[in-house]
Amino acid sequence: MERANYPKVWYLDNLFQGEGKSSQFSDHINRLEDLVHNLEKCVISLTTLLDTNEGIKVLQVVEIIGNIRLNLSQANSFITCLLAQNPKDQEAAILRGKVAQIDSRFENELSKVKKILSNTKEDIWGKLLENKALQNYKFILNEWRENADGNLSEEELNLISDLMVDGYHTWGDFYNELVSSLSVNIKINGKQENLSVGQAINLRSHPKEQVRKEAHYALESIWKEKEELFAKIINHIAGFRLKVNNKRGIQSVIEDPLKKNRMKEETLHTMWSVISKYKQPFSDYLERKAETLGDSHMKAYNFWAPITKSKQKIKYDEAVTFITEHFIQFGSELEGFVSHAFNNGWIEAEDRPNKSPIPFCAGFPITGESRIFVTFTGTFLNVLTLVHELGHAFHNHAMKSVSGLNKRYPLSIAETASTFAEMIIFDASMEKASTKEEKIFILDEKLKRSVMNFMNIHSRFLFEQRFYEERMDGVVSAERLNQLMEESINDAYDGSLEQPSIYSWVWTPHYYITQSPFYNFPYTFGYLFALGIYAKAKEKGKEFEEDYLNLLRDSGSMTVEDLVMKHLDEDITSEEFWEKGMELCVQDVKEFIKLTES
Repeated sequence: MERANYPKVWYLDNLFQGEGKSSQFSDHINRLEDLVHNLEKCVISLTTLLDTNEGIKVLQVVEIIGNIRLNLSQANSFITCLLAQNPKDQEAAILRGKVAQIDSRFENELSKVKKILSNTKEDIWGKLLENKALQNYKFILNEWRENADGNLSEEELNLISDLMVDGYHTWGDFYNELVSSLSVNIKINGKQENLSVGQAINLRSHPKEQVRKEAHYALESIWKEKEELFAKIINHIAGFRLKVNNKRGIQSVIEDPLKKNRMKEETLHTMWSVISKYKQPFSDYLERKAETLGDSHMKAYNFWAPITKSKQKIKYDEAVTFITEHFIQFGSELEGFVSHAFNNGWIEAEDRPNKSPIPFCAGFPITGESRIFVTFTGTFLNVLTLVHELGHAFHNHAMKSVSGLNKRYPLSIAETASTFAEMIIFDASMEKASTKEEKIFILDEKLKRSVMNFMNIHSRFLFEQRFYEERMDGVVSAERLNQLMEESINDAYDGSLEQPSIYSWVWTPHYYITQSPFYNFPYTFGYLFALGIYAKAKEKGKEFEEDYLNLLRDSGSMTVEDLVMKHLDEDITSEEFWEKGMELCVQDVKEFIKLTES
């Protein structure tokens, strides 16, 4: 398929004409407010479920909630697009505030609904769920009922909500503001430069080792200077979370994130067990990469170093053709979808100033579309980023026919389609690579992802687990936080990383996200889960696509264990499933070591 001049700028007018000044979008916000008002009235009439004839009331509430979620998603995605293409768009920022207020009212009503369901008598609840009209929502309704804050009164829920806004979430905001305010002084090519933390962190992939090393230690110095302040922030966040959990009757800090990810603890332990068993190959990779860089062991500041240079500059149209040609090997639906996205202005890829630096995929469930935001400069990494976001968009596409309430899938599944898409292009690129250097470059990119998921994220999980255990007994000092971090990194990397940052607990923002603790293991789960699916797809070829689509469609209405059993006939509480994906990564290590022998 030869074609020139695929559009590089997305088209938003068919979503809401006039973009930020759109009267259509104003009408959409008004419609959202009306929907929330209707929900408030329905919740008042619901109050409590006394008999089995009230199924119609439950259905009415459920359908309104599903409709609100669709409209909120449509609104938030549109505002995200406006602010990405122009971060200084004040009108879009005002719109975001309006939608956030509506969202807050909605979440308050949703909490009330969950409480009503949790207070319903068991016999009435069982008969209610026999109602045919509610069958499609059975999983979500049971989940709401089980996860409701039944131990707390409405007054307590409101109080906690207020405290979260003015106290708890403020600590998270303060962390972000503090990190943004810091500057790092580093010498680059003989010239002193004053950089932001983000710019300094980006130097970890600089081609010169001296620059990487200076950036690493300059950052460590900044963190050491502020460690007491960061220790206070992380202790306050954890302390608040533990007190709320205690009020809610939650014994373990891992309980809530497991519920949100619809995962058994047994599954999580099995996954980490397999990863721990296969650490040696990735230690071998780190050692070999260190050798190619002229060292005997991998130093932390050299992990992101480019091992070879990819001299190939890729034109956008060439990238589109390459992606489409290789996606068709895994199914006509996937190939047709990406062709439609490239041809119909779904992708913002232009390299221009004043754009947001952060790539994303925004779903528009009401119109059944997505928009992808990247900045394409012609590198292989740009191609991977584009493909990653196309994978997210394909997940949205697969769920077009799914009802609003069943569209929301957990973070553990969120990276499945994106990682799957990356694997297609990694393999295709390896086949196309004409030189050994190109193959080494591609394998290094793949293996960096494996190490991040199997070692780095494991260290984050171990640190958070150990930190919360000690925080239950009182405030944890900055000195002890450093020790816990160092121990966790050594355990997770199996001793194969030298001079690690003991201040990883400071500069890893995931520890300070107040919406959820343990914002780490879902990434590893999603990565290894996608690899397992990809291994299956390679076995079955195009005939696997329908199974894949069905799996994605069900991802919002099942536990991860039931999802995999239904569509792949696999038990993810057993090590065998995880080993299939792991074997693909180990094979990459073997190939890398073979290619770098000389």
